[in-house]
Amino acid sequence: MPKLLIVAINGSPNSEGNTSFLLQQALDECATQGADTEVLYCREIFKDQRNPFCVACSSPCTGKCYKNKELANAYELISRADGLILGSPVYFGTVSAQLKTFFDKSRALRTEKKLLNVVGGAITCGASRFGGQETTIRAMHDIMLVHGMIIVGDGYGEDDCGHMGAAAQRPAEEDDNAIQRSRIMGKRIFEVARATTRLRKR
Repeated sequence: MPKLLIVAINGSPNSEGNTSFLLQQALDECATQGADTEVLYCREIFKDQRNPFCVACSSPCTGKCYKNKELANAYELISRADGLILGSPVYFGTVSAQLKTFFDKSRALRTEKKLLNVVGGAITCGASRFGGQETTIRAMHDIMLVHGMIIVGDGYGEDDCGHMGAAAQRPAEEDDNAIQRSRIMGKRIFEVARATTRLRKR
């Protein structure tokens, strides 16, 4: 069986912050399980975009705004992925503009069912203990559901990655619970992706 590919999408404007740290915990576990892993940084991807925001210039989407751009490369990568781990800091109780933009421009992928049955999970970090983490995770879930992805949640007991996903309070390096749950999420995404390989038409 070919190796699985698990891709983390970092929606934080800070490429080395709390979100990056937690995503790496999850990817490290995926690698330990035997997967190939990659990280995409939304902030870097949009540097060559004249207009980073989707303006719905065509329906259905033709993807002309990102042709021969970094975003096209990013979409090609996630179209080959068996699992995606979305990460975002909490901004006003929801995801960052960078992550939202990444998926607002992904309508062509949805039309082509590129992410159908790809396994996904969500990781976030907020400034306070009850700082909008769950609503941010739910926003990422909504994005994944629109693409027809399979969402990983609570695995019960020793496989509990959180009811909805891994949620941290900054600084993430000091949140042992979030670190553990991020690693469990990586393990769960790998396991579910391996079990559902035949559902993804590649």
